[in-house]
Amino acid sequence: MVAPPGQDPLETAAALDAAAGALLDVVARVHDGPDVPVPATQLRALFILERGPVNVSGLAAGLGALTSSASRLCDRLEASGLLRRDTGRDRREVTVRLTTDGRRLLERLRVRRREELGRILSGMPAQARQSLVWGLAEFSAAAGRHT
Repeated sequence: MVAPPGQDPLETAAALDAAAGALLDVVARVHDGPDVPVPATQLRALFILERGPVNVSGLAAGLGALTSSASRLCDRLEASGLLRRDTGRDRREVTVRLTTDGRRLLERLRVRRREELGRILSGMPAQARQSLVWGLAEFSAAAGRHT
């Protein structure tokens, strides 16, 4: 059992950083599975598109990439059947969106992440799980106020 961190924000930040590393390990294991047909960068693009259709420039901004790089990434995702391009009235404006297969892939990964997290959480005492959920809700609210 791990002792709870003190009230010092830096001590708490270190504990959160360690927990975030463990969470990232879970996500990486699920996302790097042998049946995941795309590498991490393409998967990041799909997660951005899960929020809704965007133009290629918007996708590039979300990825922190050049528009030309995002366009090539879209070529690969479209060839994989995970993304669809729609030309707008302007024809210069191209919107990209997930296909049904793209949505299914993300849902399959979400289910696997939750299963893996559930296995880990089942090893924690109920009170610790409740405290974790409360703490994460408070953290999310505070993060929303600081962005």
